[in-house]
Amino acid sequence: MSAAADCAVMVRRSARRTLRSRDTLVISLLLPILIMLLFVYVFGGAIEVDGPYLDYVVPGIVLLCTGFGASITATAVAADMTSGAVQRFRTLPMFRQALLAGHAGEGLLRNLAAIALVLALALGLGFRPRAGVGGWLVAVALLGLFVLAITWIAVALGLLAGSPEAAGGFTYAIMFIPYLSSAFVPTAGMPGWLRGFAEQQPATAVVDSLRAQWSGLPDDDVVRAVFWCAGLTVFGYLVAALRYERR
Repeated sequence: MSAAADCAVMVRRSARRTLRSRDTLVISLLLPILIMLLFVYVFGGAIEVDGPYLDYVVPGIVLLCTGFGASITATAVAADMTSGAVQRFRTLPMFRQALLAGHAGEGLLRNLAAIALVLALALGLGFRPRAGVGGWLVAVALLGLFVLAITWIAVALGLLAGSPEAAGGFTYAIMFIPYLSSAFVPTAGMPGWLRGFAEQQPATAVVDSLRAQWSGLPDDDVVRAVFWCAGLTVFGYLVAALRYERR
């Protein structure tokens, strides 16, 4: 109970800091929306998919929300590590991992809020999912797992970086991964050497599973997507915990 209370305090601390940095918060919420409008109204007419392109691209935009949010998390962790805050926290009688859990918890809540905003806008633009209650529950659970995984990866990158600027740069790889998947174009049109990577990476598994759930179609990728998310979560947490103790 004491450890949970310490983690809750750190989540509130991270949330307050994010809310005070309004420009960063607005950019993290606005960029995915602008990218969705760009793909739908500029590129969508030139990309052939089964059905409306908006229905096809929404899962990829959702993943981009998580990538933009990861940059904020990694930068905040790096700022704590370089500002002396960690040394002060370690003099207090608190759970040692509470700081990391606070960043991860705040990142999870912030990213889920951004995803909800993007989905609301997509519904306003004409996104019409045909999923039932079960499909929505699976999609929301999968989104939560993916956001948790990327958030812990961002925490680890923030600990590995030597400065907040470097931490923000490290997360560019996370934002770039969805572009090399089935998020925006079918993988069948990619070169053979790229198609093999695109079809086997975690973003494709998550995107295809979300697309199947929202379309009400059989989902053959959900198990693979869950395993990817669980593996990335464990990897990110272990790297973050080990690096935190060493630093």
